[in-house]
Amino acid sequence: MVTTKIAKEFKWEMSHRLSFHEGPCKNVHGHTYRMVVEIEGTLDQNSMVLDYYHVERIIRPMINKLDHAFLCDEDDDLMINFLNENGFKLHIMPTVTTAENMVSYFLDIFAPEFKKFDNILSLKVRVLETEDVYAERTIKL
Repeated sequence: MVTTKIAKEFKWEMSHRLSFHEGPCKNVHGHTYRMVVEIEGTLDQNSMVLDYYHVERIIRPMINKLDHAFLCDEDDDLMINFLNENGFKLHIMPTVTTAENMVSYFLDIFAPEFKKFDNILSLKVRVLETEDVYAERTIKL
């Protein structure tokens, strides 16, 4: 079977903190995040793995929720209360907000949508916190 990979990159501004961290990442800080979504599959009747329109439709709502928001883990009551009391934009994740956890969180959200396409075999999400550090994870669909 011949497969092809396609990818689309997304970019947003977001802040977070790592409450457990012993160093400077315990403080509120921000990044210009980039996410690369890579899809592997066989070509459909239009000679496409997937129309980029569908990739955008699936991913963009999450990017819009995260852009200029504070990403907070659900156990960080200090930040959740502060942000809510002061009307700041936040998005709550069930785990600490490491890049490693973000890729798993995003895959859990995106995978059901990509599974709807019979020719898609795998999905990879790479989250870049800076220009030279990232985490990624691939799942079979």
